[in-house]
Amino acid sequence: MRKLLPALVLFFLAPAIAELLLGSAPPAEFFTPFGFIMLVVLYGSGAILIRELVIRWQKGWFSLLTLGAAYALVEEGLLCKSFFDPNWMDIGILGSYGRWASVNWVWSLELTFYHAIVSIAIPILLVELIFPHRRHQSWVGKKLAITLGVLLAIEVAFGYFWLTDYRPGAIGYFLAMAVAAVLGLIAWRLPRQPFAPRSVTARHPAWFWLIGFLGTIVFFIIIFWGLPNTGLHPLVTIVIGLVYAGGVGLLVMRLSGNGGAFTDKHRFALAAGPLTWLILTAPFQELDASRTDNTSGMAIVGGAALLFLLWVGWRVIRRAKES
Repeated sequence: MRKLLPALVLFFLAPAIAELLLGSAPPAEFFTPFGFIMLVVLYGSGAILIRELVIRWQKGWFSLLTLGAAYALVEEGLLCKSFFDPNWMDIGILGSYGRWASVNWVWSLELTFYHAIVSIAIPILLVELIFPHRRHQSWVGKKLAITLGVLLAIEVAFGYFWLTDYRPGAIGYFLAMAVAAVLGLIAWRLPRQPFAPRSVTARHPAWFWLIGFLGTIVFFIIIFWGLPNTGLHPLVTIVIGLVYAGGVGLLVMRLSGNGGAFTDKHRFALAAGPLTWLILTAPFQELDASRTDNTSGMAIVGGAALLFLLWVGWRVIRRAKES
C-alpha cells in the first residue's frame, strides 16, 4: 500500500480538482455512489496512465500536456460527446457560437486546455510535490495499468451509449479518435527537454502564482466566456485564445530559464494560481440562485481545498529550508 500511495492520492485528487472544486459536480452529485465511481475511474485512471506513460517513455512536461490534450478528446469527444453535442448540459452559448461542421470548436478548445492543465497536469504536479522521493519512479505496475486502461475504456463505451441520447456523426467521432492517437504519438516523439535550459536569475515564486491566477481568469473568463457574448467572430476568439495561451507559455519558459531555474516552490506557485481562482469562486457557486442543481457544500469544498493547498505549500517550503 505504501508503494501505491502516490497513485491512490492522484486517483482521488484528479476528480476532486477537475469536477468537485470546479463545481461541475458539487458534493450532492460528486459523493453519490454512481457519480463518485464514474468520476474517480475517469479522471483517476486518466491521470495515472498519463503519468505512467511519461515516466516509462522518459519524457517531460511537454509530453504530459500533450497527453492531457489527448485525454480531453477521450473524455469530452468520445465519452461525453460535448465536443459535438450543441445541447450539452454545461455548454451554454458555446453550443451555437463557434459551431461548424457539427463540432463545437470554441468549447472544444477551451475544454482541451482545461483538462490538459487542471484535470491532468496540476494534480500530477501536486502529488509529486507531496511525494518528492517518488517523483521519477513508476507508481503502478503493468497489470494495474492495464486494469485502469480497461476500466477507462469501459467507461468511455458506457458514456457513449448511456450518458446522453446524442450521437455524433461517425466521421467526426472517428476523427476525434484519430486526433487523440496522433497526440499520443506526438507525446511519445517529443524530446524530454525541447528547449535547452538557460541561466537566469530565479524569479520570486509569487510571479508564477500571479501568472497562473491571472492567466486562468483571462483565458477562461474573459476570452472564452466574455468574447462569445460580444458577438465577435468565433474564429477571432479561437485565434486570440491560442495566441494568449502561447504567450503565457512563453512567459513561463522565459522567467524559468526554460525550466532551468524552476524549484519546487516555483512549481507549487504556478499550480496554486489556477486553484486559487477555483477556491475563491467555490462559495459563490453555493449562493448562485440561477443554478438548478444542488450546490450545497461548495463553500466547505473551497475551504477544504484551501487547507490542502496550504498544507502542500508548507511541506514544500519546509523541505526547501531543510535542503
